[in-house]
Parts: sequence; C-alpha cells; structure tokens
Amino acid sequence: MKQISFIVILFTLLFLKDIYFIGGIILLLWIISLKDSFKLTKRVIKSIFLFNFGITLGSLIIHHNIDYLIYINLKVFSITYFVFWFFSKNNMIQFFSFSKDLSYLLTITLSQIYSYKKTFEDFRLAYKSRVIKKLQQNENQFITKTFEFFLKKALKDSKERSLAMKSRGFFD
Repeated sequence: MKQISFIVILFTLLFLKDIYFIGGIILLLWIISLKDSFKLTKRVIKSIFLFNFGITLGSLIIHHNIDYLIYINLKVFSITYFVFWFFSKNNMIQFFSFSKDLSYLLTITLSQIYSYKKTFEDFRLAYKSRVIKKLQQNENQFITKTFEFFLKKALKDSKERSLAMKSRGFFD
C-alpha cells in the first residue's frame, strides 16, 4: 500500500503545472513534517543546489523566462523534499522488499554509500589531525589524492559488484 501511495503522490507532483499549487504542496509538506522541516529543507537544498543552479543558468541563457525557472526549481524542490520526507518515515529496504532484485540492488547501493561516506570522513579527519597550518597547496593536493583514491576504489568496487550481480543472474 505504501508503494502505491508513494507512486501516486510522486506522479501527482510530476504532473503539476501551477506554480502556486506546487508552492502549496511544499507548504503542506512543511506542515506535515513540522519538527523536521528545517532539517529536511536544509538537506534538500544541499542536495539539489548544483542541479538547480545549472538548470537556472541554462534556462536564463536560453529562455529568459522567470516563470519557467520558478516552476522547475519549485518542482525539483517539492519532489526531492517529498522523497526525503517519505523515506525518513519509511524503511527504504522494506519499501522495496516486493522485489528481490530491487532489494539486492538497494542493499549494494546503500552499503557502498555508507562505505564511501565512512572512508571520506576518515580521510577528512586524518587531514585535519595532520595539518596545523592550512596551505592552499596542501589542500589541493589532499583533494586531488582523495579524488584519485575514490576513483580507483570506485573502479575496483564496480568490477567486484558486477561479478557479484552476474553470479546472481542480473545480466542474463
């Protein structure tokens, strides 16, 4: 039942065309998530900032239509906010338990996200503990080496994951 209501609300948000109605939906979501609304709003803005900035800039150059910019930014915000709110109240793994394959893919994805997050946090804390005076060169070198590490790790992990998925029949 949760899956159906989630899909219906998500598609409703996708098909909304009126800026004021989308704004009303956002207001309703804020009211529903009263105590978590500030935290969720902050999280949503952090998540969509680059995307919305790129879309806004591109639209300003091509369309010069402020109404369209407001519409698309509100739509992205409302959908992202709804998804974050919904999964803060519902267990994501249980939500996708209707499909063995989706559950497996979600488990792989979440384990990789948490692993990368932990590794990045370890890198950040190690850098903080070893650097007394921040120099731009040290920081650039740290960022470059960290990016290089994660790129190599992602390539290695993707090979392992694809072999694991292949052994479970995902590519048949």
